[in-house]
Amino acid sequence: MAFVSEAYCQAEVEPWGNITGIRKHGQLFEFESAIKAKKGNYFNATGKERQKPHYKRDGDEQIITSNLDSLFFKETVKDLSAGKIQVTITLNAHVDNNLDGVYFCLTLPDKYYSNGRARLPGAKDPFNDFIPTGGNYDGMAKSVEFESPTRSLDIKFDGPETVMLRKDTAKGKNDLQLYVELKLNGFAKGDTVQKIFTIKAGGDVDKQPVNLVLNTAKAGRPFDGLGGNFRLQNPKGDPQVIDYCLQNLRVAYSRVEMPWRFWQPDKDVDPTLAADSGKMAIPVKNAMKMAHRLDSLGIPVILSAWFPPNWAVEGKVNFRPVNGVWGNPLNKDNMDAIYKSIADYILYLKNKYGTEVKLFSFNESDLGINVRITPQQHDDFIKGCGAYFATHGLQTKMLLGDNSDATTYKFIDIALNDPDAKPYIGAISFHSWRGWDTGILQHWADAATQLNVPLIVGEGSIDAAAWGYPGIFQEQTYALKEINLYTRLLAIFQPESILQWQLTADYSPLIGGGIFGNNEPLHPGQRFFNLKQLSITPKGLFAMPVSCDQPTISAAALGDNSKSIYAIHLVNNGTERKVTLTGLPASVKQLQIYTTTKELNMQEGDPVKIKNGQAKFKLMATSYTTLISQ
Repeated sequence: MAFVSEAYCQAEVEPWGNITGIRKHGQLFEFESAIKAKKGNYFNATGKERQKPHYKRDGDEQIITSNLDSLFFKETVKDLSAGKIQVTITLNAHVDNNLDGVYFCLTLPDKYYSNGRARLPGAKDPFNDFIPTGGNYDGMAKSVEFESPTRSLDIKFDGPETVMLRKDTAKGKNDLQLYVELKLNGFAKGDTVQKIFTIKAGGDVDKQPVNLVLNTAKAGRPFDGLGGNFRLQNPKGDPQVIDYCLQNLRVAYSRVEMPWRFWQPDKDVDPTLAADSGKMAIPVKNAMKMAHRLDSLGIPVILSAWFPPNWAVEGKVNFRPVNGVWGNPLNKDNMDAIYKSIADYILYLKNKYGTEVKLFSFNESDLGINVRITPQQHDDFIKGCGAYFATHGLQTKMLLGDNSDATTYKFIDIALNDPDAKPYIGAISFHSWRGWDTGILQHWADAATQLNVPLIVGEGSIDAAAWGYPGIFQEQTYALKEINLYTRLLAIFQPESILQWQLTADYSPLIGGGIFGNNEPLHPGQRFFNLKQLSITPKGLFAMPVSCDQPTISAAALGDNSKSIYAIHLVNNGTERKVTLTGLPASVKQLQIYTTTKELNMQEGDPVKIKNGQAKFKLMATSYTTLISQ
């Protein structure tokens, strides 16, 4: 059984079909595949948010169906044995096309193969024997073998294939690329092509011990804990997921929808009077009940608006992008009515439900989902609506940003540097779908420092399009990447909360219950236990620096020196490792340890004793581990 477990899920496959490596003993031997269609100098390639793929797992096979324009494909990636997979690609043309060629492309990272060699059995000399990589090759080969001091990668074909070797030097890179021809010179409608490849990865497994050094002398921003989004979209599936999450997670923060277009569809009809006369729309009633339930549990509530009423925006409300542009600008002639409409909703929640709204935002208004405003308009709205709230007795503050992702940080700059906006800003927010580089995250951290307000990840996860291929939610690959990002956010971004998108049936962290067509009894999986493990972090601990000498380990630390309480979160993206942790105060005698993997559900281990100022323990392969002082 151990061998089956090791082989299972060993190929790391993105839901759009790109293979990002093969795991062996937990270590990822990295490369990236893509299917590329060439026309002239342009390549149309598989990639994130480029197509609308379908993904599913069937035992040891991961199956992707998608298309590059009118060329449809099915890709099956099957785990064969430790470090070895089989890739089957079937192409089918739905219309005639004149593509120059379609290729299966493998990119090998320069950091592992810069000093490598390549051999192409059956190729023209000198490539028939091992020679240094770097030279171009165009011709036939029976297979391709790459080796370097620490890595090897072999690709075998069913028979001789036309291949190309190239260097990818775009954007400062120097990666090695192999192109394997799938078909040249276009397709006629109905043409079908199938190719089968076997890929085997190997090399040194890095088992070097890990040294962690905690610095308790420097305390950053406090972390209140894991939060969640509770935007109601599935009347049948949402209640069971919400109930389970609220019963089994410590939820520290929440975000709900203001169904604005249902609250006040007519500018000249008072929504409060309409609600009091029994004419409150069902979506509004349900959203208010959700906010009240969360508030009654002591969970702070963020209120965000998606779709506006027609009168509040310019033109007809766009529910989908028009000519590539999302959303509608606010109607400048109705700004006072807009402020009043939003304030009336918050006041109704307060007066009728006893619910306080902590923060308000337009969801992703940098992008236009579904109100679209400019940075200057964002600044003006914060000041205008914030002042209206204040003069009408509301404590609700404005969220600066609530951006669609971290990359659009310049959107907040005008308001960030406007002293007149500062009194109305209660926190800064972005959504974590894109923009995970340390430098980008640091922009947000610096903004929070400048204003001295909390940072919030308003929507936390890693793939905004994953609702279209929900099978990926059950994969170890997705679960590990998601918690790895959260750990990095804790260390760099230092948020007050990370609000999971969502704790409902939409992007559900649970499995079954009829959600996504899965009729198993509702139950938690690896993603849920990752979230549960994060949620046990004691409230209000302060971010603290922790250094780690191994790049495959992500580490974040939090603590409160006055209470001698500390929590360390570690994501191991590689093989099993021995760890030595130093820097804890002498008052801490032992740590409780919890581990989540594909097989372990927040398993509590034996307490880790601290001797001579050191805590020694093991990290399991591809695991998420949390240590909390006792």
